[in-house]
Order: sequence, then structure tokens, then C-alpha cells
Amino acid sequence: MSTATAPAAEQTAAGTPGAPGAPGTRSGGSEEARAVFRSARAWVDIAVVLVLAVLGMIGLGTAFEEATYFIVGMGGLLVGAAVAILSARLGFGVPLTAAVAILAYYLLGTPIALPAEGIAFVLPSVDSLSDLTVGPVFGWADILTLRPPVELPAYVYAVPYVSGWLVAVMSITLVVRWRPSRRTAAIRAALVLVWPIALYITGVLLGTDEPVFAAARGIGFGVIALVWLGWNRREHARIALAAPTTVVRRKILGTVAVVAAAAVIGAGGGILLTPPAENRFVLREEIQPPFDPLDYPSPLAGFRKYTRDPDTPVMQVDGLQPGERLRIAAMDTYDGVLWGVAGSEQALEGSGSFQLIGSRFPRPDAVGEETQAELRIEILEGYQDVWVPEVGTTSALDFVAGDPSREDLRYNAATGTTVLTTGLEPGDAYTLRGGVAVEPEDSELQEVPTAAFAPASVINNPDPVVALAGDLTAGEETPIAKLRAMQQYLTANGYYSRGQGAGQSPSRAGHAADRMNEMLQTSAMVGDEEQYASLFALMSRSLNYPTRVVLGFAPEIEEGETGPVQVTGDDVSAWVEVAFEGVGWVPFFPTPDRIDPPTDTVPKPKTEPQPQVRQPPRTDTEQDDLVSAVDIDEGDEEDDDLFGIPGWVWIVAGAILIPLAIVFVPLLVIGAIKARRMRRRREAATGDAAAAGAWDELADRYNELGYELPERSTRGMVAAYLRPQLPDGQDVAPVATRADAAVFSGREIPPEEVEALWTDAMTRLDETESALPGGRRIVSRYRLSSVRSWGSRLAQRADRELRRRGTPAGAAAAPAPARPDPLVAAAAPAGVGDAEEATIIRPGEGSR
Repeated sequence: MSTATAPAAEQTAAGTPGAPGAPGTRSGGSEEARAVFRSARAWVDIAVVLVLAVLGMIGLGTAFEEATYFIVGMGGLLVGAAVAILSARLGFGVPLTAAVAILAYYLLGTPIALPAEGIAFVLPSVDSLSDLTVGPVFGWADILTLRPPVELPAYVYAVPYVSGWLVAVMSITLVVRWRPSRRTAAIRAALVLVWPIALYITGVLLGTDEPVFAAARGIGFGVIALVWLGWNRREHARIALAAPTTVVRRKILGTVAVVAAAAVIGAGGGILLTPPAENRFVLREEIQPPFDPLDYPSPLAGFRKYTRDPDTPVMQVDGLQPGERLRIAAMDTYDGVLWGVAGSEQALEGSGSFQLIGSRFPRPDAVGEETQAELRIEILEGYQDVWVPEVGTTSALDFVAGDPSREDLRYNAATGTTVLTTGLEPGDAYTLRGGVAVEPEDSELQEVPTAAFAPASVINNPDPVVALAGDLTAGEETPIAKLRAMQQYLTANGYYSRGQGAGQSPSRAGHAADRMNEMLQTSAMVGDEEQYASLFALMSRSLNYPTRVVLGFAPEIEEGETGPVQVTGDDVSAWVEVAFEGVGWVPFFPTPDRIDPPTDTVPKPKTEPQPQVRQPPRTDTEQDDLVSAVDIDEGDEEDDDLFGIPGWVWIVAGAILIPLAIVFVPLLVIGAIKARRMRRRREAATGDAAAAGAWDELADRYNELGYELPERSTRGMVAAYLRPQLPDGQDVAPVATRADAAVFSGREIPPEEVEALWTDAMTRLDETESALPGGRRIVSRYRLSSVRSWGSRLAQRADRELRRRGTPAGAAAAPAPARPDPLVAAAAPAGVGDAEEATIIRPGEGSR
């Protein structure tokens, strides 16, 4: 019979089948755990798991503002590790271990993750317990929609805490409970790594397109994991202890060579093949933020809402300086009807998107020289909207009155626009700090091109607007000269009227394409800030300049005036901003001052505009047709969502259903195979075959429960080999005896006797299952005895091949030791033999 030797400590840790502390028995569980912890190997395994988890936790660094998240994550790892180790040493079962883990999570979560919400920073409070519960559920979504770095809400810190806690509890529990004593140690060690790998992938997906030490972390993680897996194979452990020194040395050198080659090739390939950062896949780039401006009316469309009640107080502002304006929203997309704020599906580089923000606002890219301003703004009865009035590029904002919550703030860094999803109401007040752009002189912009980024889409730009822009700029060379030529034309030839009140000329509201055509086709252009800003922006966009329309308020403040300023509806205004390379957004004010247009406003005949030469595009983004008129399609747009279901629903469904399918589909398939196997045996054509099937089913089920059975042995031998492994008082020998009697009696076996044998066999099996831990019963549902037998035979073949190769050249192979009877081996007490080594009988190699 083939034998293998191992140190007594290893044999004690693994446990002889049936001895106290053997896997699968309730008695002696704590003794086995203590034996495991006396081995240095267990502590090495725990250290490897923790190091891999730390490498994965570092990946979350780009999503958080400070290293506090890492300290919180390390705290979660330590809590989970302590629970797993303590529960194993005390012999706790799975339910009790889970209860202790949850209790430790809540008790220690307050001082580690949420000390500010605890009682005296240590004891749990209602708020801290609530955030520890809410954080793991909603924190992931908030991280994806927060603009990194993440600073709030507080429960977001429950995400790294629960990640470390869960990874440590699951991985270390698997390490110290069932991995050391199993034949399939390599496969089980790989399953241990599932949790650190999941944490590593989570750090990648929740991060940004600027990873944290990606190459170093990836190579380190891979090298540690591969080496640990390689040296945890059962055959490797046996060879390392029993093989000649030369074999061990070669194995170590081979491992070093493979790891070095993998590191060099991985590092080189990573440098050469790594795509640009903007092509890095992160979830935050794929998930639509919760605020979509397309769900709200265009801010510019509400211009006349304020002018209808010009004396209504809108807000009170303290700290605003002469010449400074309040900004409401910046709009950069036009559909032929309205200027609007680009939604997440329309937004390009210059549009940005609205994301949850912390206490510090990120600085936009296209910002030039600024002066700092500090304001206090109180909302009055004339303003109720989601758009937050600002003075420029906001750097900090704090609510000081009313009910607004910071968790409802969303900020678009590209346009410098802030929204409060719950809306501002009269009585709300806040303070803000920000920068007010210093308007450059035209002389400073003579040689400066406009910014190169692609603006959002503008469609249905009327032909007369495009033609007029081409005529006005034909003799100009630089962007600033062309823009000033268009601005001068509007201010010199237009007339100002809001169409309300006595003495004002008629002026239709709106800025759709027909309103823009009307302004150019009448004898006198008449409109207010809404129309002139829209017209100028369309002319600028026809030249492919990055342009946006800004709605805001421009109260008149005298020099030297101090104290709060009351802003009314009459102060509403609109202007245009164009981005210049390296300078930022430069404002243009195309609204004229003249208010007395000629009385004759009948459209005068106009010559047909000559075809215009399209300006060459400044970016790779293909622009919409700027020359040909396009009819506005008011019909339903094609729904890009599959079956009308939003994309995020598919993502959430996939995140839930795919893991469930991975868990339950194999369970259903294997269950169906087992049911068919049992039905075929029980319904055999003859009574003796059905009786033999009862024993075969019982043996297969015990094998699937993890018990080791010898191959090519009689039923009595198998029952004797199995007896020491079963819980106290259980034995299957009576079933084996009755099956042998039915098979070899030569008589007709009545159905009643067959049914009684099957009932007895299944009853004994149920008693054994009820004495096993729940986890072991669940794992057995995923096993097939035929697959395990095939794996055992494959392992034996590999073992023989390893022994053959390990024999020194020219030396005669040592004769194989005689195979002892399985009955004798099974009955031998644990620990019999030399103090330094013990004989291990490999399953499947009993006497034939």
C-alpha cells in the first residue's frame, strides 16, 4: 500500500478520521482549532490574507479625501480577524460565529468608523448604529455618484469598514476551520482568495481613472497569491518535508524563477499595453448621477417669470461688490427651442455632470485669474428653485438657516453650477466663498485661441443666424475680434424691451429658432437679455467656439455701498461666456441699451443668404449641420433603454441575479443529477439490484458529505473504515450486512424488504447529516461522488508520478510497503507509530 509521512504536528492538526477533533465531528472542534493555531502555517496563512486585503483596500484611496478611510478599513480587518480567530479557538458553530461577528461589527464600528456620532466617541448611539446599517446598503451608490474625493455623508465611511470586516471574517474563518485538513487544500486555498480578490476589484471599480500604485499593487498581489497557492498544495507540502534536499532546492529555485519572470513580464506588459487613463473602466463613469437637469425646466425659459413682478424681492445678498453678478445656471446645449443644461447623456468635456459634493468644491479646469469673494445669501419670497445662486467658482458653501441638507447638494465643476435637489425655499440662507473671474482686456486675447474641448450639441441653428455670423466675421482673423464684431453689431443695431409695462415696445418671450429668425427679419431687432444672449451664443457656436449662456442677477451697487443688497426680479439678466485657451471663460454682454425702436416693425424683404463655407472644426467631434435648415422633430425620440427599462435597473438586476445564478444554478443542476441517480437505483429491475443501490446511494452520500471511503473494497470493509469517522453511536455496518445478504442470497427479494433497507439507509444518513455543521451540509449539496472519485484517482496517479520522478537516477526503486487491510487501518488508534512521523493511509488504496 502507498504511504506518506508527515510530522506528528501536521497529523495532529489534520486529525485521524474519527478521532476527537476530526473534521465533521462536533466533539473536539476546539481541540482541532487549537492544534491548527499551534502551527506556524496557520499564522502565515492569516498574514497572507490580511496583506492581500490591505493591497485591495489601498485601491479605494482615489475615492476618499483623506487617509481616514484606510484607518477605518484596517479597523474592520482587525475586527473581522479577531472574531474569526476567537470563534475558531472556542469551537463556535457557524450561527454563533455569525452572531458574534455582527455584534462586534456594531459595538466596535462606532469608535472605528463613526466616532463623531458616538456617545463620548466610543459608545454606540442611535445615529451611529443607523449609519452602520445604512452605509453598507447606500454607501456604495453614494461613492459612485460623489465627486471624488469623498468626504460626506458620514455613513460612507461604513463602506471601507464593512469591506474589511467582511473580507477578514470570511477568509480567515475558511483558513482556520477547514482548509488545513483537507485533501483539496489547493482548491480550498483558492476559494480563500476570493474575498481579497473581490475587495481588490471593488477598489478598482469604485475608484477613479487615476489608480493608486496600480502596477506595484497588481504585481505584489499576484506574486503573493501565486506563491501562497503553490506552496499550499498537499503534494508540495509532502515533498517539502520528505523529498531529498536537491528536490526541495530545485522547487524553491523554480518558484523564484517563475515569480521573477511573471513580475518582469507583467510590469513590462503593463507599461506597454496599459490604455490611457481616460479609457480605464470605473463604475462612476458608467452610472448616471441621481440629478439629471433634463428633468427640470430650462433656467433661461423662466426669465420672464422674474420680469413679470420686477419689484418682488428674490434674495438678500451681503458681500456683493459693484460690478459683480450672481450666477444661477450655465447652459450649453440648444435643441432649437431652449437653451438647457446638458444631461449626463449629452454632456461632453465642457459640460461636466452633477455629482454629490463634500465640504470642499473642486476647482474647474477652465478658470483664469480670480478675486476672492465671501457672501451670505438669504432666499426671499420671489425665488423657489433647485438652482443655487453663486458669485463665480464656489470653493465652500454652508447652510446657516432653513432646512437644506448638504447631502442634497450636487455640483457641476465644469460649469460651476450648483443645485439643491430638494429646492431652495424662502427662509433658507447660506454662506459661500468663491472666486470671481477677472475679465481680461481684449489686447490680452489677440493671440489666444478658444479652448479646444468639444462643447455640447447645438441643433436647429437657423440659417439667417449662421449667415449673419459669417458676414460679420469675414474680415476678422482672431476669435476675440470675431466675437467683438458680433457683439458690436447687436448692441449697435438692436433695441431693448421686455415687452411689459407702459412705454415698452412689444417683445415676445422665448428664444426658440423662430424667435431668433424674427429678430433678424424685422426692420428692428427687439428683445431683452434672454433673446440677445441666445442669439449671440448661436452665432458664436456657428463658428465652433465653446459657448454657454448664463442666467443670473445683476443688481446695481454703487461704489462704496456696504451692507446687504436686496435683489429683485428686475435685476434678472443673461449673458454669454466663451472659453479661451489658458484664460478661462470670458463674459460677453450683447444686450443693447437703446429702448426706442422704430414704430415700423413690418418684416422687410431680405435677400436670400448666399451659401456659407463651413468653418473647419476645431475638435474631432463632428458638429451638427450649421448651414441647412433642419425641421424640429417634436415626435418621440428613440428610446435607447432596452425594452424601456433604464440601464441602471439592468446593472442592479445583474449585480443581484448573476451572483444568485452562480450560487443556485449549480445547486439545481447537481440536485437534479442526484435525484435521477437515486431514482434509477431505487427503481432497479430486480430486488437485489435495488438493495445494492441502497448501499451505493448511502456510500455516495457519505462521500459527498466529505467522509473518506476506500475504493475497490467490500461493503463490510467500507463500513469498518467509515465507522471511526462518524459521530459517536452511529454505524452503517447493519446496512452493509443486509445489502450483502440481499445480493448474495440468490433468492427473490420482495419489494417490502427493499423498501425497509432503503428507509434504514436514509434514516442513518439523516442522523449523520443532522450532527454535522450547517456549512458542511451546504457544501455537500454541490458535490457529486463520481467527480470526487475521479479527482481522487487523478491525485493518486499524480502522487505515483511524483514518487517516480523523485527517485534518484541509478538507484533502485524502493519496494512498495505491503498494503494493510483497511479494517486494521481504520481500527488503529491515532498517534500509533514513531513519535516523529505517522503513517497515513490514502483513500482508494485499500486491498482489492
